[in-house]
Order: sequence, then structure tokens, then C-alpha cells
Amino acid sequence: DAGGAAANSAAKGLGSGFANSGRLLVFPATELPALARGKGNKLLSIPSAKVAAREEYLVAAVALPPGGSLTVYAGQRYLTLKPADLNNYRGERGRRGEKLPRGFQKVERAELFIALNAR
Repeated sequence: DAGGAAANSAAKGLGSGFANSGRLLVFPATELPALARGKGNKLLSIPSAKVAAREEYLVAAVALPPGGSLTVYAGQRYLTLKPADLNNYRGERGRRGEKLPRGFQKVERAELFIALNAR
């Protein structure tokens, strides 16, 4: 059953949210509830005043399968965070998140990288 396989994969996977200020939060995908249609879900905590002034906002949200890596882009620079590196940014969904290293604090986008086993 494809739905069961997807649910099993999500149960083992991670969710992540990036703010333009360089904050990253990685959390278990099981913490993300399924809401009724049209409802929003808080991934990353951003102070209301900063959101209203558009000083800080969510840039990217990425679902990570087990063993997946994230590549973060800030201008011409990029940083690939392997699964062991992502542990430094783990927390509960809806929290503030941790700052990325200097030089990567103006996040423009993020990409998922999955290494396929060569056969």
C-alpha cells in the first residue's frame, strides 16, 4: 500500500524550516499534525513584530527522508549539512531554531540532497 509506505517514511523523516535571518530548525516529521483544509501550521517561531515589519520570515521548508542532507544557499556561497550536522539544529516544532554559521545567515534557498546507493 503506497499510502502506508509514505506514512512509514514520514514517521522516520524530519521536517525543517529556514528563516531569512539564518535560523534553522529541524524536527521529527511526526510532530507536524495533519490539519483541516485551509489551516496553517507553525514550523518555526518568529516574533510577531519582525513578521509584521517583514524583517524576518520563513524562506524554505524542507521534508527530509532518513539520511538526507540539506544544502543552504546564501548569495554565492553554499553549505551542505549532512545528517550528523543537522543534529545541531534539532528541536521541537514551533521553536526559534539555531543560527547557521557566519556567512550563511542571509539564507536565500535550501535544497534537499539524497545520496543513492550505486548498484
